Amino acid sequence: MIATSVLACLFAIISCDDKNYIYDESQELLEAKWAYQDTLNYTFQITDTTKIYNIYLELDHSTDYAYQNLYLKMHTQFPSGKRISQQVSFELADKYGQWYGDCGSNSCTLLVPSQKGAYFNAIGEHSITIEQFMRKDPIEGIKGLSVRIEDTGSSR
Repeated sequence: MIATSVLACLFAIISCDDKNYIYDESQELLEAKWAYQDTLNYTFQITDTTKIYNIYLELDHSTDYAYQNLYLKMHTQFPSGKRISQQVSFELADKYGQWYGDCGSNSCTLLVPSQKGAYFNAIGEHSITIEQFMRKDPIEGIKGLSVRIEDTGSSR
């Protein structure tokens, strides 16, 4: 009886997700290869410009991935048509080659905050486009990428 209660409580804790994602989309890369022309597009709606959000990227990669990091180009497009771009280095392992994130026998998943405390000045459709920006084309070992936008529950 006690064991059943403990298991039920443990299951409830594990299944709880305190994140309030207003957007969560994953995209897989065929054969775990990411070519320059394989841009990943994420489109979402913003309905409240007073809210503060956290934007996360989650990367799924093979433990055979050959590099310590992954360079990305991120483009954000706003409802007005304005587009801003930035280059990002996604650190996947420490200097000793130990992978960050949650790793199994042949793959790792790493959730990284892309921007904390973000807000949007306009209501409407926004998009984030991500492309690999490494010196090799294609890069092998990248299985997929997710974009998650969390409503922090705070307002500006």
